[in-house]
Amino acid sequence: MELRFETELEGASALAKEYDLVVASDGLNSKTRNEFASAFKPDIDVRRCKFVWLGTHQKFNDAFTFIFEKTAKGWVWAHAYQFDADTATFIVECSQETWDAYGFGTMSQEQSIATCEEIFKAHLGGHALMSNARHLRGSAWLSFPRVLCEKWYHENIVLMGDAAATAHFSIGSGSKLAMESAIALADYLHSEPSLQAAFAKYQDERRVEVLRLQSAAKNSLAWFEDVEQYLDLDMVQFNYALLTRSQRVSHENLRLRDPEWLRSAERWFQQKAGVAGNAPVRAPMFAPYRLRGLELANRVVVSPMAQYKAVDGCPTDWHLVHYAERAKGGAGLVTTEMTCVSADGRITPGCPGLYSAEHEAAWARIVAFIHRETDAKVCCQIGHSGRKGSTQIGWEEMDAPLASGNWPLLSASAIAWSAKNAVPKAMDRADMDAVREEFVAATRMADRAGFDMIELHAAHGYLLSSFISPVSNVRTDDYGGSLENRMRYPLEVFRAMRAVLPADKPMSVRISANDWVGDAGVTPADAVIIAEMFSAAGADIIDVSAGQTSTKARPVYGRMFQTPFSDRIRNEARIATMAVGNIYEPDHVNSILMAGRADLVCLARPHLADPYWTLHAAVTLGDEQCAWPLPYLAGRDQIRRLKARAEPTQDAV
Repeated sequence: MELRFETELEGASALAKEYDLVVASDGLNSKTRNEFASAFKPDIDVRRCKFVWLGTHQKFNDAFTFIFEKTAKGWVWAHAYQFDADTATFIVECSQETWDAYGFGTMSQEQSIATCEEIFKAHLGGHALMSNARHLRGSAWLSFPRVLCEKWYHENIVLMGDAAATAHFSIGSGSKLAMESAIALADYLHSEPSLQAAFAKYQDERRVEVLRLQSAAKNSLAWFEDVEQYLDLDMVQFNYALLTRSQRVSHENLRLRDPEWLRSAERWFQQKAGVAGNAPVRAPMFAPYRLRGLELANRVVVSPMAQYKAVDGCPTDWHLVHYAERAKGGAGLVTTEMTCVSADGRITPGCPGLYSAEHEAAWARIVAFIHRETDAKVCCQIGHSGRKGSTQIGWEEMDAPLASGNWPLLSASAIAWSAKNAVPKAMDRADMDAVREEFVAATRMADRAGFDMIELHAAHGYLLSSFISPVSNVRTDDYGGSLENRMRYPLEVFRAMRAVLPADKPMSVRISANDWVGDAGVTPADAVIIAEMFSAAGADIIDVSAGQTSTKARPVYGRMFQTPFSDRIRNEARIATMAVGNIYEPDHVNSILMAGRADLVCLARPHLADPYWTLHAAVTLGDEQCAWPLPYLAGRDQIRRLKARAEPTQDAV
């Protein structure tokens, strides 16, 4: 077999005819990939930052070194690592805005390198920066293309390395990926009966591995694109955020790598939360948190979860047991499912409300039990279903209308949720006034019932969300069009609620930070503005959810998949946030908090499966400070003993 391995391939078609096998490893901007784009079907996402790949004889340590320099024209940073005994790779990166301010695009390579030397001279020890001819052909600076090909081979040509898929240089695995791919391809060329069979095996195996790494690389890449919003963090928190940026390194991973440093970081977090310096060091999730006059024992929140067990809007014994068990389970804050402001504002016939004296009394019973028997606080989430109302309960057909007995619907515009659902009435001013007063009345009832906190539900396509999202709001009056206009009514409702709630009780707002429909809907950038508007109106914290506003949504799921939206609002707008969305391990919670991606962390499904999730997490982490209900102390002692027996002894290690 005649094989041609090319890193700078020219004329792939001609080579393919000359050789039995052509391996194209011709880089980020692969000419082979471009020549046969219709076969390889590359998905190329050109990212925001600019970078230039340089080298230097300055020595760095064995690990990555990250250098951040604030200049008069913006932040510039470097990714440096030792390449061999005498040479280090030195990649300079900055935002498009900083790049434009410097005029790098009009500089020669020599001028560009000289400018970088001046920026980083304090870190170069008198050494020069050197160009890498392979990367600096044409313009010295590049925008990183995130590449993933649908197919990695075509006839007798196979792609390898960055030609097939790219992983951002901030996690330093591009060469490793290419070498592992080469090994896999070589193995299959020997083990498979034909070239095509070898290619197919190679593609199937390597795509899975590359996708895993690309996920981490994408997180890391995105973190650096927004790094300027983190550079004012305390250095302890900034370092932690940097170390965990890819989500491959977790809180407990860091404990294995450097337990002393992590312990000092945890102590710092506690002290920032007001804990005495001589107190036992605990994980971030067990640090207290204060909102106005509300003191939470820890940062774990039981997220709102619909139960569909109310009768005529009234919570029942099911709700007493459900919420009481989660409060007994150790969470600092328990949030009710959406509690509706009217019978016609319910999502389903099984949804609870706060629109009668009977409802208020039933909620007061639940809240009183939690306050009497646990340290948990209770938040009442108040909302109106809008165009998503009058539907079947959750375990029937979700979001589908009732078989009979449907009630009239209201929304920002006369647009049905789906073809199955009824068309709602577009609210007029009289409707707005009436519903606003229903929200106010529900707020007064919640306060009298003893709730510690109120959350306004302005997410997930319900009534107030339908005003905020352009997907559901096509009004042409003062309540439609611009984001400022679309926010007008939700802010009006919020301000009216805030005005009747005692000053020492906090209010949160749940928002959908991404409609998942591209620029046609609410985007993460819009979400920052939405959060700022609610904060200016008096919101103490933003509960950052996403989606559920359109049947056309195409969400991208994964671990902690909505946390980046919380992160952006908290660190760009400097507003307290709650993170939610596929968070299910103590490691997730601690990583989110310690990195400053949220102030509180909400867990839903984990609390359905285990009401005592927080107490069990404390046992897992070896924390003995959590208060268990007194009748359960024997169970606490047993679970601690069982954990101790299961742990390997030092001798065994």
